Amino acid sequence: MAEAHAKPHHDYHLVDPSPWPLIGSISAFTMAVGLVLTMKSMQVAGLRIGPYVFGAGVLAVLYTMLNWWRTVIREATYEGHHTRVVQLHHRYGMMFFIASEVMFFVAWFWAYFDAALYPNDPMQFQRTELLGQWPPKGIETFDPWHLPLFNTLILLTSGTTVTWAHHALLHGDRQGVKWGLWLTIGLGFLFSLVQAYEYSHAAFGFKGNIYGATFFMATGFHGAHVIIGTIFLAVCLWRVYQGHFTPQHHLGFEFAAWYWHFVDVVWLFLFACIYVWGAGAHGGGAH
Repeated sequence: MAEAHAKPHHDYHLVDPSPWPLIGSISAFTMAVGLVLTMKSMQVAGLRIGPYVFGAGVLAVLYTMLNWWRTVIREATYEGHHTRVVQLHHRYGMMFFIASEVMFFVAWFWAYFDAALYPNDPMQFQRTELLGQWPPKGIETFDPWHLPLFNTLILLTSGTTVTWAHHALLHGDRQGVKWGLWLTIGLGFLFSLVQAYEYSHAAFGFKGNIYGATFFMATGFHGAHVIIGTIFLAVCLWRVYQGHFTPQHHLGFEFAAWYWHFVDVVWLFLFACIYVWGAGAHGGGAH
C-alpha cells in the first residue's frame, strides 16, 4: 500500500487540488461589480455600496495573490517540483501571457489610431462633427518633453537596474541583486507618482471626448501594469532576502524581469505615438 501511494518519479508536476483559482475568480468578479456600482453611484437603502463591494473585492484578490504565491514558492523552493521540464513549460506559459498582454495594448492603440488617422471618416456617426481634426478642437495636450519625457527616462533607467540585478544574480552577487531590485522598485514607484501628478493636471477628462477616453485607457492600463510589475519585483526582493534564488534556479525573478521589460517597451510606444505624435501642431500646453 505504501508503494501505491508513493510519489511518481518523473519530470512533470501534477498540481495538488487548490482553492485559489476559484477564490480568485470570485474575488475578481466582486471587485469588478464593486467598480461598476461605484462608477454608477448606485445606492441600496440610501447607502452607496459600490466602494465597500470594491474594497472587499480588492482585499480578497490580495489575499488570493498572497496565498497562491506562497503555494508556488513552496512548490518551487522547498518541495522541488519545478524541474527543468516544468521550468520550460512555465517559460512557454509566460511567453504566451506576455503575448496576450501585447494584444491587449494593441486594442487600445487601434482605438487611438482609428480616431486619430480618420477624424473625418463618414462611416463613423458624427465623427466629423465631433472631431474634424486630431487632436480634437479644444483639447490641450501634454507637452511630451516635460513629465512624459521624465517618466520615459525613469522607465529606461529601471530597465538597466533590473538587468543589473539579473546579471548580479547569475554571478552570485547577492548584494548587487538587492541594490538593483531596490533601485528598480523605487523607480517604478516614482513613475507611478509622476503619472498620478500628470493625471491630476490634465486639461481634459475621460468623459466627453474620444481623445481623453483613448488617452486614459491606454496610459492608465500601462500605469496599472507598472504597479503590478513593481509588486512583482517587491516579492522577488523579499525572496532574495529569504535566500530562495540561486544562479541556477530563479524562475520567478526571470519572469519579473521579462514583465518589466515588456512594460518598458509598451511605454516607449505610448510616448512616441500618443505623447509625441499625438500632441499635434497645437499640443504642449498642459504641464
